[in-house]
Amino acid sequence: MTLSLAGGLSDDDVAARVAEGKTNDVPTRAARSVSEIVRGNVFTRINAILGVLLIIVLSTGSVINGAFGLLIIANSAIGIIQELRAKQTLDRLAIVGQAKPLVRRQSGTQPRLPSEVVLDDVIELGPGDQIVVDGEILEEANLEVDESLLTGEADPIPKDAGDTVMSGSFVVAGTGAYRATKVGREAYAAKLAEETSKFTLVRSELRSGINKILKFITYLLIPAGLLTIYTQLFTTDAGWQQSVLRMVGALVPMVPEGLVLMTSIAFAVGVVRLGRRQCLVNELPAIEGLARVDVVCADKTGTLTENGMRVSDVEKIGSSGVADVLAQLAADDPRPNASIAAIAEAHRMPPGWTATATAPFKSATKWSGASYGEHGNWVIGAPDVLLDPASAAAAEAERIGAQGLRVLLLGSSDLPVDDPRAPGTVTPAALVVLEQRVRPDARDTLDFFAAQKVSIKVISGDNAVSVGAVAGSLGLHGECMDARHLPEEPAALADELESHTTFGRVRPDQKRAMVHALQSRGHTVAMTGDGVNDVLALKDADIGVAMGSGSSASRAVAQIVLLDNRFATLPHVVAEGRRVIGNIERVSNLFLTKTVYSVLLAILVGLAGLSAKLFGSDPLLFPFQPIHVTIAAWFTIGIPAFILSLAPNNERARPGFVRRVMTAALPSGLAVGAATFTSYLLAYEGRAATETEQTQASTAALITLLVAALWVLAVVARPYEWWRIALVAISGLAYVVIFSMPAARELFILDPSNVAITSTALGIGLLGAIAVEVIWWVQGALLGEQRRLWRVRER
Repeated sequence: MTLSLAGGLSDDDVAARVAEGKTNDVPTRAARSVSEIVRGNVFTRINAILGVLLIIVLSTGSVINGAFGLLIIANSAIGIIQELRAKQTLDRLAIVGQAKPLVRRQSGTQPRLPSEVVLDDVIELGPGDQIVVDGEILEEANLEVDESLLTGEADPIPKDAGDTVMSGSFVVAGTGAYRATKVGREAYAAKLAEETSKFTLVRSELRSGINKILKFITYLLIPAGLLTIYTQLFTTDAGWQQSVLRMVGALVPMVPEGLVLMTSIAFAVGVVRLGRRQCLVNELPAIEGLARVDVVCADKTGTLTENGMRVSDVEKIGSSGVADVLAQLAADDPRPNASIAAIAEAHRMPPGWTATATAPFKSATKWSGASYGEHGNWVIGAPDVLLDPASAAAAEAERIGAQGLRVLLLGSSDLPVDDPRAPGTVTPAALVVLEQRVRPDARDTLDFFAAQKVSIKVISGDNAVSVGAVAGSLGLHGECMDARHLPEEPAALADELESHTTFGRVRPDQKRAMVHALQSRGHTVAMTGDGVNDVLALKDADIGVAMGSGSSASRAVAQIVLLDNRFATLPHVVAEGRRVIGNIERVSNLFLTKTVYSVLLAILVGLAGLSAKLFGSDPLLFPFQPIHVTIAAWFTIGIPAFILSLAPNNERARPGFVRRVMTAALPSGLAVGAATFTSYLLAYEGRAATETEQTQASTAALITLLVAALWVLAVVARPYEWWRIALVAISGLAYVVIFSMPAARELFILDPSNVAITSTALGIGLLGAIAVEVIWWVQGALLGEQRRLWRVRER
C-alpha cells in the first residue's frame, strides 16, 4: 500500500506540547554536566586525603611544607579542563552523527533532531531508520522491525497499522509512519540509550588493570601508614611539630595522586584528537580496544568501496520494455538503496503503471519487486539467488561479477511478489551492471593493518566472486567463499574463517555468527559496516565501527562512528589507542615505583622506631619533610609523567599490562627505597643530632633518592628519541639548579654543605641507579622482551 498523505501536527500543536513539557527531552548523551565535571574532579578520594594532610601540616605553622597542597589544585584544574574539552568535542560530534528522524508536520516533512520530537508527532520510517520514541503504526508498506537490541530476538517482526513500536528498535524492510505515544524519559529505551552513550572509562582492560594496581597499593598503604603514624608520633620524642611533619612526609608520597588523572587525561586527549578527524567515540575504551584488535571484519559496500554507484550497462536477455520496468521499479521505491538510486538516475521516465503488490528489499532474501497487473510481476536482485546456477544468464552474471562489478538480475515471475512462495519461477529479462568506486585510501589502510599483523576478513552480502575481485584489487589474497555454503556449527565455522579471507552472500545473522566464531578462537574482533544488515554484528563485535553516512541503526550501536566516512581514519584510531596504552604503562611504572619506595621507607623507618621502643636505642625520624617529597616528585614523576602520557607512541599493544607494570615497578622501587634508607642511616646522627645535622641527613637521603629515581625515569623513557633524552636531562638539571641556589636551599630546607655526607649520598644513589639498570636488563631476559636503548623507525 502507498503511504497516506495525512499531514501531522500544526505549528500551534507543536508549540502547545512544548509548553506542556511533552517533548523528547532525553539528553543526546548521558555526559556529565559542567557542574558535575567540576564536582567530580574536585571532590575525589585522593584530593580528600591530600586535603586532610594539608590541614595537619598547616596546623604546625610550616607553610612551605604544605606545597603539596598545590597538587589538589593542579589535579582538579587539569582534570576539569581536559574533560570539558572532551565533552565539547563529543557533544558537537554527537549532534552531527545522531539519528535524525523524518518528522511529518503540516508545515512540511523534514529531518529533525530527536530532541525536537513532541508527543503525537508523525514520524516516517524506511530501511535502516532507528525508532527514536515509542509509538503506534499509522501506515505501513511491508514494514518489518528488528527489536533485537531490546529483546535479544533477532527475527524481524512484521508491523501492521495499530501495532506498537519501541524506541531502540530499527527498520529492516519496508516503509511506514508512526505516531509518537511516549516521548522523553517515558520511552521504553530512554534509559538504555542514555547508558549506552555515556562518556565512560568502564569495560577497559587498561582501566581494570589500574584498578588492580590501586587495590594492591591500598593493601600496602594501610599497614605502612599505621606503622608510620605510631612511630613518628609516639617514639621519636622530637616534638609534635617535627613528628607531624615527618609523618605527613611519609604518607604523602604513598598516595598515587596522578595515576588515575593521567589515565583520564590520556583518554580525553585521544577523544579530542580523533574528534578533529571527524571520528566520534561513543565509548572511550574503544580507543584502547581497537589498538588490541587482531581481526577486522570489513563490509565491502560503503567501507572498502564508496556508497555511490552508477549503471554502466544493461544486458538484455530476450525481453523488451526493460527500461520501462526498471524506471517504474525505481520510481515506486520510497526509500531506495544505493543500487535502486543508481537505476533511478539512469532511467528517469517511468511509464506510470500502478503497483498491485510490492516486496521491499531484505538482506536475508536479496531481492525486491513489484506486481503491475497486466504488465506482469517483476523482481530485481541477486542473480545467483534468483536463477538456476546452471543457466546461461547465471554464468554471464558470474563472469561480469569476477571483474569486481555488482550485477543485478531483472526478471519476470510467475507469482505476485506478495505471494508467500515468491519469487517463484523467475524468467531473466536483463542483467543490470553497476560500477562501484573503490575508496582511494582503502589499499593503504589494508596495507597498514597487514603490516601490524591484523587479519582482514571482507564480509559482504554481494556476490562472492565480485567481492573476491574487489578484495584482490586491494591486495587481499586468500580464498573467497560463498557464505551459503558455510557450516552452522561454531567450531567448523571458525575453521572456515581461519582459512578464507573474503565471503560473499553473507546474511545478517551469519555476520553475527562469524563474529562469535572468531571470538571463540581468542580473537579480538572489530566490525566495520554502514547498513542495517550490519547492526547485529556491529553490536556483538569487540569494537563496532560505523560509517557516518550509514543507517542510523548502525551508528547507534557502534562504539566508533567515522563521520567523514573515511575507512582510512581507522589507523589513526589505532595510533591513539597505542598512545594511550603505551604511555599509561610508562606513567604507571613511575607512580607505582614511587609508591613502592615510599612504603618501603615507611616500613623500614617504622621497624627501626619499634626496635627503639623495645630496646631503648635511638628513635629514627622519617628522613623527609613534606616539602622534600614534593620537590622530589616534581621532576622525577609529575612533569615527566604528564609529558609522557601525551607523547606519540606507536608501540604495538600487548597483553599482560598489570604483570609488566608490577614486575618493573616492584624491584625498581625496592632498589630506590633500600638505597635511600642506607644513605639516611649513614648520615643520621641519632637522638643527639642538631637541627643542622638532621637537615644534612635528610638532604643526603633526598640526593640518593633523586639520583636513583631519575634513573627510573631514564629507563621508563626508553627507547630513546632526542626529546626523551632532553626530558631526562632537563629533569636532572632542574635539581642541580635547586641545590645550587642558596635561596632555594633555604626555602626547601636543604643543606648539602657537608661534603663527605653529600659525596656518600651521591655514591649510594649511583649504586641505586646501577641496580635499576641491571633490573631492567634482567627483566627483559626473563620476560623474553627485547630491550632497546634507541627507537628504531619502522619502514
